[in-house]
Amino acid sequence: MTESVVGAALTPFLVLTVVLFGSAALATGRALARQWRPMWQTVPYALLLALGDRFLLYALFHGELLSARGYAIAAAILLGLCLVAYRATLARRMVRQYPWLYAPAGPFGWRRRA
Repeated sequence: MTESVVGAALTPFLVLTVVLFGSAALATGRALARQWRPMWQTVPYALLLALGDRFLLYALFHGELLSARGYAIAAAILLGLCLVAYRATLARRMVRQYPWLYAPAGPFGWRRRA
């Protein structure tokens, strides 16, 4: 059932997508935020990571290379991780770099100091 949805067996999909490429997506999000890049730049990087994920699933675990649903699911997971890392890093940087202007407002936000 899940093999027809993601285009590969579930265990290799989770290991490659979440563990291997998920850590790469987290690193990508952090790197983009550290360089003050706009948030939209996470999208093409996440899509490229999803392409690499699909290829490795195909080459190593005989998954389906051209599975549109599998690619979309992997891209959504990787984009989500990339955006989480981007926003958390940006919030931390804003509070650390401008402590007289901003105070932390949760793990993903900041607010103006009174």
